[in-house]
Amino acid sequence: MLFNSLAFAVFFPLVGALYFVLPRHLQTWHLLIASCIFYMAFIPAYILILGLTITIDYIAGLYLEKATGRTRSWLLAVSVVATCLVLFVFKYFYFVIDNAIGVSSLLGLQLSRPTIEIILPIGLSFHTFQSLSYVIEVYYGRQKAERSFLTYSTYVMFFPQLVAGPIERPQNLLHQFAERHRFDYARVTSGLKRMAWGFFKKLVIADRLALYVSDVYAQPQDFNGLQLTIATIFFAYQIYCDFSGYSDIAIGSARVLGFKLMENFDRPYHSRSISEFWRRWHISLSTWFRDYLYIPMGGSRFGERRHFLSLLVTFGVSGLWHGANWTFVSWGLLNAAYLIIGSLTKELRDLAYASIGLGEKTLARRAIAWATTFVLTCIAWVLFRAETLSDAWYILTHLLVDWNVEQIATEQFLLRQMPVALLAIAMLEAVELVQKRVSISELLARLPIAPRWATYAGCVIMVVMFGVFRQTQFIYFQF
Repeated sequence: MLFNSLAFAVFFPLVGALYFVLPRHLQTWHLLIASCIFYMAFIPAYILILGLTITIDYIAGLYLEKATGRTRSWLLAVSVVATCLVLFVFKYFYFVIDNAIGVSSLLGLQLSRPTIEIILPIGLSFHTFQSLSYVIEVYYGRQKAERSFLTYSTYVMFFPQLVAGPIERPQNLLHQFAERHRFDYARVTSGLKRMAWGFFKKLVIADRLALYVSDVYAQPQDFNGLQLTIATIFFAYQIYCDFSGYSDIAIGSARVLGFKLMENFDRPYHSRSISEFWRRWHISLSTWFRDYLYIPMGGSRFGERRHFLSLLVTFGVSGLWHGANWTFVSWGLLNAAYLIIGSLTKELRDLAYASIGLGEKTLARRAIAWATTFVLTCIAWVLFRAETLSDAWYILTHLLVDWNVEQIATEQFLLRQMPVALLAIAMLEAVELVQKRVSISELLARLPIAPRWATYAGCVIMVVMFGVFRQTQFIYFQF
């Protein structure tokens, strides 16, 4: 079930209303049933896959807590391998087969592709990582094993963040299912406002930008350098508003029900370095890879070489997590290269800036750092968005070629859509700048009732008038 669908507009109010009138012992059952209905709206049979991974990790958690010595390590390994095997079969099976066929053809061997049709269950990577975080935390003794199968199932299946995160740790979310959540007007309205902001990002900005981005990236050879550049910048905002919009709706809907989810974005395009960008972008996934892959590999504790190797592996795996395509792996490795080069050249850059009198806190230096970070991020997004590596190479080598402004001036789509898109992006940036200093929600709450409700009505009217209502799937649903 898509958040931006009529079905969800009916589903969520009914689930919320019933949740608050049910007695405490039925609330968790209610959430689990609602979550199953939400997920089964995509492909009903795939609920069995979630049931399998939930059962494996629930049992593993119970045994891990009791086991000692090498048995604990074996139990963790079995749980991780079994859970990842499900992910491999549905997400990476054909990727491995196709690459094996390619290698075999170079060796003069002929292999054929199996005719089995495998459809990737929606959001499989997200709830796989949430399940893995649970067993790993139990293994290290930072989380007690959950005795209630009902509670654990609801933790993994919780519908607001089931298919695209945030990827929650058990310490943050699991205990909340044992608490009584009553209707609270201030909390409910706060959650609804957060959801509304998410819908604005998705419908008014992301889906409108997607109309142009999809056309350009489908046939990049048909467009000039200026069009490719515009589409690439548009995609940077499309993916941000699409995914952060989903996170806003997830966090807001959970808040309505009385649950607190972690923040997943922190104004990433305001970053002044790639490392800062990754502290602000998809925080739940970045911290997952940091804690469960980068740090266990040694991180920065064992010298520069180990540090760089850990970065390459972590970002390479992160790229593969996003999709079974070499474009995603290349995107991840490019981000690792950014971090490595940034680390190696930091002293040289500091000396260069000092030689021309640009201190670290000067406005000019901060502006250069911000612009550089944004451009590098957009270049990386080309690899993320392109259908193939050859398309990505074509786009990257033609971004600055043939900037035909006259052709842009006659392009009807841009003439109709760009003013709305640019105005919406300007509103987004203005809100995020204000959010640095004060909460918009608190700011609105201070207003008298008439202007406050006029603001709410204006936002709703903007979404209705300028939103793209095609029930477009969220980008990260494919992961």
